[in-house]
Amino acid sequence: MLKRREFLRATLVTAGALAVPACGSGPEIVDPVLDDRELADGAEFFPQSIASGDPRPGSVVLWARVQDGEAEEADIDLEVEVALDAEFTQRVALDDGQAKVKALARHDHCAKVKVRGLAAGTVYHYRFLYVKGGTSYVSRVGRTRTAPAPDADVPVRFAYVSCQDYIGRYYNTYLALAEEELDFFVHLGDYIYETTGDPGFQSTTGRGVTFTDEEGAIPLADGAFHAARSLSNYRELYRTYRSDANLQRVHERFPMIATWDDHEFSNDAHGATATYSDGRLDETDVDRRKAANQAWFEYQPVDYGDDFEYDPDAEFPGDIRIYRDFVFGRHVHLVMTDLRSYRPDHLIPEGAFPGKVVLDQARLAEEFGDVPATAQPYVHIDTFADGLYASALAGAAQAAGYDAAEVTGNVSVAFINQVVAGVNEGLPEDMRIPLIGPEEQAFADRGIAYVDLGKMSPYSSIGSRYLAIKDTVDIYAAIRYKETHGASEDVMGAAQESWFLATMEGSKATWKVWGNEFCLLPLAIDLAPYSVPEAFKRRFYMSLDAWDGFRNKRNELLERLVEVGNVVAITGDIHAYYAGTAGLDADPEKKIVEFVGGAVSSGSFRELLTSQVAGDPVLSGVPGAGLLVAGIDSILTSTETKINPHLAHANSHANGYVVVEASGDALLVDMRSIDPTDVKTDYTDRRGDLKVQSKRFRTLAGESDIYRDDGGTWKRWDASRQKWV
Repeated sequence: MLKRREFLRATLVTAGALAVPACGSGPEIVDPVLDDRELADGAEFFPQSIASGDPRPGSVVLWARVQDGEAEEADIDLEVEVALDAEFTQRVALDDGQAKVKALARHDHCAKVKVRGLAAGTVYHYRFLYVKGGTSYVSRVGRTRTAPAPDADVPVRFAYVSCQDYIGRYYNTYLALAEEELDFFVHLGDYIYETTGDPGFQSTTGRGVTFTDEEGAIPLADGAFHAARSLSNYRELYRTYRSDANLQRVHERFPMIATWDDHEFSNDAHGATATYSDGRLDETDVDRRKAANQAWFEYQPVDYGDDFEYDPDAEFPGDIRIYRDFVFGRHVHLVMTDLRSYRPDHLIPEGAFPGKVVLDQARLAEEFGDVPATAQPYVHIDTFADGLYASALAGAAQAAGYDAAEVTGNVSVAFINQVVAGVNEGLPEDMRIPLIGPEEQAFADRGIAYVDLGKMSPYSSIGSRYLAIKDTVDIYAAIRYKETHGASEDVMGAAQESWFLATMEGSKATWKVWGNEFCLLPLAIDLAPYSVPEAFKRRFYMSLDAWDGFRNKRNELLERLVEVGNVVAITGDIHAYYAGTAGLDADPEKKIVEFVGGAVSSGSFRELLTSQVAGDPVLSGVPGAGLLVAGIDSILTSTETKINPHLAHANSHANGYVVVEASGDALLVDMRSIDPTDVKTDYTDRRGDLKVQSKRFRTLAGESDIYRDDGGTWKRWDASRQKWV
């Protein structure tokens, strides 16, 4: 094992790596070095190519991974060169002419170099060299760019992306993105997907990932596919994803600033807990979480500070901190958060018994005085009608996989009647159990059960993480937030939240850009006007895995952010393009702007909804559910229901990326999209056939409105009328 000081020297070349001239304007440039080195193409030794990241005015992190079958267990020495030109005739002076770094075997032969003393706002070229047998094998040449000085009055142009599933899909988005002129690009998470072919949302044909350490992986669907668990599994995912030529090209052209979302560890994760079994098992696995974190540390060009090294023995979540911020001149302050490591479990447990009452009449009366109209009748199952209904419910609970002991206490009448009706179907008429009728319900106490929150199926993400009833969820969430003193929605954790607000409120930049992993603006649907069963004629949140599941914390943060001014959230995760605002509950006009970008290659939001409906036993039986999914954007932006007046633009069926250009006057957004069918075909050798569409929006400094480019005329979104004016 290397000593700590030796590890830091081996992993990060930092202070002293570059000679800085007395004027401080940038590094010293040396004359071309004439040597007799034999240079050779080293592509075979650098199968993931190279990358750069976390650009600052005077530094940038460079990354490479070297692979040599003859040195699999040994540390490998690399050299790194930096120059002002791609031909390396204007090479930056290093201490001895060439920086040296070790690619450590225990870090999968990944090497990171933080090069300091660079000039601000400057393009540099770099390469790694592996010397073997007297020959210097050279990586491809990378191009990177440092951030402009904090006082530079210059526009900043960058792109942001998210969600790049590799399985059976192609990175044509990156084929187009590589042609842009950018200062950097932001990755908002789901850089990898931890599963090898989940038919619920991934392709089962085409290119894929195979784990060498299959025994160390998690078998799912009776072994039909696997989820990564071991460090080897997660490393192989990064190796495979980074083998893509179009992704490599983007990394070679632009520095990246990245955060993670859920799939870098596990779908819909909170902390170190996965959700594959939907509550049937306790899926908390700290070792798995730390394996995922270590692989991310190894493969991403992130600046953690000079003294950081990943320690697998450190306690999670203190093992690694990825929230950080960047200043780009006078106009952009980018603040990147981590919304997965510290968050609590979802508000509604996937394994909750649907009939269980979570807010009884006394608690609702205590909170509101009058019992809300959304409250529904319930009875004490053990004593009502001398326990007549208890045995029927216990049998149904056991059949669904619950412990019969859970069927006790206050239970929803609607749920009881639903179960009894199902039991009666198999009984002779004279043996059937009577339903609890309107007269009895009129005298029953009223409360809110899990079924009233949307929990219709046992052990399911529907009614838990997805498609939860808005009006009752809002009541339950508010009371839980109060009872837990905010812990039920502590998304960031105390330390990160304090840092985040202090950073935002202390920023002097024109635009405070929040690199936000999942949708901030509310996304709800109102199915009352549609031809659906009565139980579905409600208002539903689309996802409680996003900020709608943390509504009260969102409101708290927004109260502070709206006072900061010029805060813009850039978001990924949902595989759709949205433009809108997130406002205070009490005053929606006090708001910040959010632009949501589509997925690089993952299935579109509409495709995911189609899959969810088909896979859920309740939703799949709803007449016309498929047609509703096909019209999801019309439902989201309906002027009849006015459920989302803040949502100015919705496209839930497209892939692509977003380009942002920020100046002292405006922040312009260009949503570049490709057809979802195009991610299933490799366009690398026929770029001319790939069609890229464009939708342009902007927000102006000092405002919180959204404007759309309507053929050269900028029109403003009027939320009160839900139209562009």
